[in-house]
Amino acid sequence: MESSDEQLDRVRVAALDKMIGSRISVLDDGFVRVVDYMGSDQSIVQAARVSYGAGTRKVHEDEGLIRYLMRHQHTTPFEMCELKLHVRVPMDCWRQWIRHRTASVNEYSTRYSIAIDAAQRTKPDEWRLQSTSNRQGSVGYVSDEIGSTTSKREQKFLDSARNLYEERISKGIAREQARKDLPLSTYTEAYWKVDLHNLFHFLKLRMDPHAQYEIREYAKVIGQEVVSHWCPIAWKAFLDYQVNSTFLSRREIEVIQHISAGRLDRSLKCAQDFGWIRKDGALGQNRERSELEKKLELLGLSIPWNEV
Repeated sequence: MESSDEQLDRVRVAALDKMIGSRISVLDDGFVRVVDYMGSDQSIVQAARVSYGAGTRKVHEDEGLIRYLMRHQHTTPFEMCELKLHVRVPMDCWRQWIRHRTASVNEYSTRYSIAIDAAQRTKPDEWRLQSTSNRQGSVGYVSDEIGSTTSKREQKFLDSARNLYEERISKGIAREQARKDLPLSTYTEAYWKVDLHNLFHFLKLRMDPHAQYEIREYAKVIGQEVVSHWCPIAWKAFLDYQVNSTFLSRREIEVIQHISAGRLDRSLKCAQDFGWIRKDGALGQNRERSELEKKLELLGLSIPWNEV
């Protein structure tokens, strides 16, 4: 252990020091800005080893330890790193963001201050269609004609809503009440401080292709342009073990074992027993089976019920 009276220097990451205060643009008028940080890859290693001091281990050993921690879900050492961001984000997107209750947050107050005069606008070719298979998702885009009309009506609505808000303010109506008809596309700002373990959880969910496009753009910026420079070893381990990996349940392993051994009839019997396909071979809709099919494609294995 280090002596209690030994001088401890703050861990510095040159790449992040250069980034502090600079705004990284997101969407049309949003941004992410690094305010401060604590720790680095070195801090993760130090916490896990409690503590051997700087320079006593080789880089490849540090990398091996971090990858071990990530692989076996030893999360506490990652909590030794913290990141504070200043973000500007549309309110509808912020509602999803704030569901992650593992951060310290201080948001811009429209009771105390005038609402930010900016709203997220959608270009004609950016209006997405509602997915028919996922109630909270989208797929594809509307026609050029619908997109153009919708964007024009959006602009008119946003201008009208802002004018109404400013009219109320000019008449002395309380800010807390004047704001009530502002659209969810209005930008808000917040300081968001989170440790690396919980940040990784946020990024895993919000970088996923199924996440809403707008919050996915913020997650990509935070991950690819901030975290990758701040804790590059941990970032690579996160990509390997959480983002670009797959999880197999006991049932999935059983089916895959039969497929690998060429036992097509056994794999089909398992799928029927699990309720993934009917006894007559009809597939129907089954989310668990659909997820396994994607995993089989990833592993380069055939889908047995498609070959019957």
